[in-house]
Amino acid sequence: LLLHGSGDRAIDVEFGAGRTRQKLSKPFEGLLAQLEHLLARAKGESLRQRLKALQNRRPCARCGGARLRPEMLAVTLVLPTGEEFNIHDLCALTIGKAAEVIGRLGLTGKEEAIAGEVIEEIARRLAFLREVGLDYLTLDRESGTLSGGEAQRIRLATQIGSGLAGVLYVLDEPSIGLHQRDNERLIATLKRLRDLGNSVLVVEHDHDTIAAADHIIDIGPGAGPLGGQIVAQGTLTEVAAAPQSLTGRYLSDQLRIRVPTKRNHPLTPRALVAGPSEGWLSVTGARENNLQNIDAHFPLGCFVCVTGVSGSGKSTLVNDILRAALARDLYRAKETPGAHGAILGAGQLHRLVVVDQSPIGRTPRSNPATYTGAFGPIRELFSQVPAARVRGYDAGRFSFNVKGGRCEHCEGDGKLKVEMHFLADVYVTCDTCQGRRYNRETLEITYKGKNIADVLGMTVDEALSFFRAVPKVADKLATMQEVGLGYLTLGQAASTLSGGEAQRIKLSTELSKRGGSKTLYILDEPTTGLHVSDVDTLLQVLMKLRNAGNTLIVIEHNMDVIKCADWILDLGPDGGGKGGRIVAEGTPESVCAVETSHTGQYLRRLLGL
Repeated sequence: LLLHGSGDRAIDVEFGAGRTRQKLSKPFEGLLAQLEHLLARAKGESLRQRLKALQNRRPCARCGGARLRPEMLAVTLVLPTGEEFNIHDLCALTIGKAAEVIGRLGLTGKEEAIAGEVIEEIARRLAFLREVGLDYLTLDRESGTLSGGEAQRIRLATQIGSGLAGVLYVLDEPSIGLHQRDNERLIATLKRLRDLGNSVLVVEHDHDTIAAADHIIDIGPGAGPLGGQIVAQGTLTEVAAAPQSLTGRYLSDQLRIRVPTKRNHPLTPRALVAGPSEGWLSVTGARENNLQNIDAHFPLGCFVCVTGVSGSGKSTLVNDILRAALARDLYRAKETPGAHGAILGAGQLHRLVVVDQSPIGRTPRSNPATYTGAFGPIRELFSQVPAARVRGYDAGRFSFNVKGGRCEHCEGDGKLKVEMHFLADVYVTCDTCQGRRYNRETLEITYKGKNIADVLGMTVDEALSFFRAVPKVADKLATMQEVGLGYLTLGQAASTLSGGEAQRIKLSTELSKRGGSKTLYILDEPTTGLHVSDVDTLLQVLMKLRNAGNTLIVIEHNMDVIKCADWILDLGPDGGGKGGRIVAEGTPESVCAVETSHTGQYLRRLLGL
């Protein structure tokens, strides 16, 4: 009655107390209907998001998720074996399975004349999708659930099918989300585009893709202000021989990521883990999406890599089940975890931190200094300057989020947003403060000859030297330098940071926190967008977090990261319906010995076993 209402039936409602007590008799529409009406009328985005947090997606009760009326679903394709498929059944198949079904239609002469060309076109398009390693996706997969790499490869398959020549194709890291096995198929696809008479320009960090290129352009030598120059170009041999090229030194094996001399071992041997065990975090009966009712065990206090070919169930296990269940148990999050039996051993964890590549902010107001907490002590420092004390300025005067010290024309953004109808918004520099965010009076206050705008314009390296005597600031800046972000300016707008930079800022914030162990860190492909030298830096940061007594669970395809893990959980053996099982688990060396593990095969070559 409370949730769904009374329909047309009037109900008695009493409210108030004493002399104000009233009684009302009328139909009640129910709380759910009231929330529906509130959502329909909501204008503010924050209210809409709060209401949407109370909703769950469920299949339509009438069509069961098929989207079509029964009359449309009554039309079927019948195979010679007697199997029948309506359009919903066919689209629910993976691309690989659908290609098999189309290939087994067995059309007769008349049927061939009617539908032959259509069937041939469908088969060709499915073949292109398989070529780029997407045979594990179902045809009805919602585009919003695709990763960036998957969406990019679907567009690539479309271009292969067009058969055009004389076209320039530009791809930005097409290897994102790809296992080494699938990466080989992608490289073959790019070569096929080239052989058709096209030019293929690829921005990439992957070693195999670089090695397969006809011509390499290496930009550097460093990042940020230290980069922007072409340090080497030519064939693989020529770039590898260039002494000033950092990429070349990794290609020629002068530099490499070393295998750790010592790995952390689980408290309890894996063979003894059956139920709840000290030192282990377990997911039992995982059966969401393509997971085959598996029990997955993660050793605590270790650096754990979850590996497997694309579509094998890694993200489903770690993000959809483990992360969502722990967030619900530890923080009362409302997200519903994927189907599973139980999470065992969660009581041994004090905190869950998800370090992803989402932006640290979406406006110019967000920047590395504010996110890491370094800006608070800097503002306090400026408020203690004698000139500021004489004028009665407090720390709020040096904030660009409150009125007083900021430029009111741009409201402290330093930029003005120009809304472009049908196009992305454009930001232009404020012509009043010239991008300095503050008014004249605030900029008159200086510390060691620098005002607050000058400080925000410093790189992390410069600011660390400038604030060396201020531990509250220096400690936070030192951790940013430690994760390889010394080239970023303190006031750089968050919207201009790459995903890898945003992720490393989050890691530096975690590193700067004093004490605190028994935290679980979950990272999903943290090497996306990172050069090999950045991967090396990232690994050192992850090892520091692990050495402090924390647990790291990392979904990864990068073999340099996988070889450094303490423990590997390899899913597969393939993607889609052929995946969802645990193929191998253990140390990298033990996974190498498992013949059915694709990860083990590539790892064996890398470790020389």
